[in-house]
Amino acid sequence: MVQENGVPVGMKHYPAEFKADAVALYRSRSGATIKSVAADLGVNTETLRNWIRAADGRRPGAHSTQPAAARTGGDDVQAELAAARKRIRELEEERDILRKAARYFATETRW
Repeated sequence: MVQENGVPVGMKHYPAEFKADAVALYRSRSGATIKSVAADLGVNTETLRNWIRAADGRRPGAHSTQPAAARTGGDDVQAELAAARKRIRELEEERDILRKAARYFATETRW
């Protein structure tokens, strides 16, 4: 693959905020597939999968289906509290995700 400035040509770079919003959007849609969310956002399925793995503390290509916190064990109450806080944060962010994505893609498509 041809490289320009050390980066393969054709690879897109997404802002960290967009990646985090994409992961939050996937997690906020119960029953959604990675493929459907990736299609909605216009990103590659594997790209979104890697962002989700990275958010879970796993390296891209890891095959464990458990989040890092679940693998390490720990106090059930603390884990439940952390999960509840995470869900609250996701719900608060969800209302802004689509607006941010629309703004991002609108700037990408301008001439």
